Amino acid sequence: MDRRSFLKTSALGGSAAAASTLAAPAYAQGKRTLTMVTSWGRGLAGVFDAAQRSADSINAMTDGQLTVDIKAAGELVGAFEVFDAVTSGQADMYHAADYYFVSQHPAYAFFTAIPFGMTAQELVNWYYQGDGHAMHDQLGQIFGLKSFLAGNTGAQAGGWFRKEITGPGDFNGLKFRMPGLGGKALGFMGASVQNLPGAEVYQALASGALDGTEWIGPWADEKAGFQEITKFYYTAGFHEPGAGLSLATNRDVFESLSPAHQKVIEIAAAECHQWNLAQFLNNNGAALQRLQAGGVKVLEFPDSVWDAFGDASKKVYDEFMGDDLFKEVFVSVQDSMKASSNWLTKSEGVYRKQRDRVLG
Repeated sequence: MDRRSFLKTSALGGSAAAASTLAAPAYAQGKRTLTMVTSWGRGLAGVFDAAQRSADSINAMTDGQLTVDIKAAGELVGAFEVFDAVTSGQADMYHAADYYFVSQHPAYAFFTAIPFGMTAQELVNWYYQGDGHAMHDQLGQIFGLKSFLAGNTGAQAGGWFRKEITGPGDFNGLKFRMPGLGGKALGFMGASVQNLPGAEVYQALASGALDGTEWIGPWADEKAGFQEITKFYYTAGFHEPGAGLSLATNRDVFESLSPAHQKVIEIAAAECHQWNLAQFLNNNGAALQRLQAGGVKVLEFPDSVWDAFGDASKKVYDEFMGDDLFKEVFVSVQDSMKASSNWLTKSEGVYRKQRDRVLG
């Protein structure tokens, strides 16, 4: 059955969930190797580190009973083929950004980032104390996956451009790399949007195949070398205010593991999320200073561009509201985000403003 047809005829994958529980899982005995495919080139700063951290933690906490064998993008399957590799059983687990898989279902965007969506803190509030984790699991049931957050880049930069952006019209015809729903929003603004794996972005930008790109933030972007090509850098973007990464295991494989090993995967993923977020945030400040010292011009988008981002993002959401699951997750995210933001703005927001004023 076509996956999209299945989505329309099942209640959040209830049929798939029921089928998976007809028989109790038989727990594997002895040592076992799990193949992890990733969307990341080997050594790609931050994101491949998160995959490695997850794997190392699983290996260590199971005392070698589970060994995760990591395959970087292209070593077994391509960067954007990891979803199908795991759902089909070609591989056991993947580490990726789930918004790469919005063609499978647009609700996957919520588990990485959506335009004008959650910061990293707001995301974990929703995921661990709200509906987020359960909704991730419901979505995974449809495709035969068991998914967890396993990394976060923090707020991502607006990106690199060959020329300064002075108004919304500058995006018309612009060849720009941006995945997920943010990329769809830029498409509504007239951009020619491309979705390239991270390992391919530098060459595309250098060759002129791209006029600009977003990647992650100062540290990862510096490691990628984009400052060698262009010097206009926008440090705040609308598209990924706190981008989560995911570790997903084939559901049959997951259910064949002992409860202890299942819990190890869950805990390894959660620990990786916080470790990876700290990694990015700890390195971004110094990296930005180096970029500026090297001649990079650090800019902010004008209000007219932010307004255009907002209008385009609303069009993206309207396009998917006919899907019941997308709408349900969207409403849950908005409710949680408003509740979190109300307190964070009045507490941490005021504190940071006063701290910066007092300390100069």
